[in-house]
Amino acid sequence: MIDTRKAAVIGCGFVGASIAFSLMQRSLFSELVLLDINKEKAVGEAMDLSDGLPYTASMDIHAGSYEELADCSLVILTAGANQRPGESRLDLIGKNTAILKSIIPNLTAHGFEGILMVVSNPVDVLTYAAWRLSGLPANRVIGSGTVLDTARLKQLLGQRLGVDSRNVHAFIIGEHGDSELAVWSGANVSGIDLEHFCALRGRRHDRAALDQLYRSVRDSAYEIIARKGATYYGIAMAAARIAECIVKDEQSVLPVSVVLQGEYGLDGLSLSLPSLLGKNGLETILEIPLDPGEQQALRASAKQLHGILPSLGLP
Repeated sequence: MIDTRKAAVIGCGFVGASIAFSLMQRSLFSELVLLDINKEKAVGEAMDLSDGLPYTASMDIHAGSYEELADCSLVILTAGANQRPGESRLDLIGKNTAILKSIIPNLTAHGFEGILMVVSNPVDVLTYAAWRLSGLPANRVIGSGTVLDTARLKQLLGQRLGVDSRNVHAFIIGEHGDSELAVWSGANVSGIDLEHFCALRGRRHDRAALDQLYRSVRDSAYEIIARKGATYYGIAMAAARIAECIVKDEQSVLPVSVVLQGEYGLDGLSLSLPSLLGKNGLETILEIPLDPGEQQALRASAKQLHGILPSLGLP
């Protein structure tokens, strides 16, 4: 039986530990299980996090085993090799697919029936692989997708326009990586068309300016990794936001990585697309309007990922 107040994080590196910290602060669960190939690392992280419990809600945080995950409502997978300076996310495919193949059987062997969220990169490829390897329904296997990229876009647009980024509504979709695209055709600020809002604020609105902003979003991870070696706070907030949508059955829209089965005319892969999230995980993939250039860019992103999947040796 699923315990809706129990979750787990597999992988206690910078990303996994930061996600656990973010989940603890949001008080979404009453029990959080941490797993890592280095058991002592998981124990240490659980101890460190537990020291802060007197300043948040009551919660049991401990290192555990795969057996303990059978009744988890949500398992967040962060295990894998980190992206290094000069590497793309796709460069991690071989190493992280092999790690995924060692983890998923341990998870499913104990009857896990909750929702699996993949955060490890390349997240779209690994989300699809996790679905194929686990045998779970497609609605219960999602990836963190471009939720972080979209947050970066909203933040930079907010800065540029001099408006609270929470009032900016725009998406990054496609691959969480170099072929991702910004959906400028639907971007708005509290319902006001982006071009009109720029005019109201006396800001320049042209293709060159938008392309520069898009490149800043796309390349943000490379810049952060070059400066500090890894990214983890932003993705931790993004993963916790996804978890919150599920736990609270919010029916909120986020661009998570989802298994496509005909949506947007695509199937046989996962891409990051606006989706309705609730207690069942993925509720609906939303086919939002795209202009011809965006449609072409999405197909190109899908084609790049499609070409990779046959080499993964998936069942």
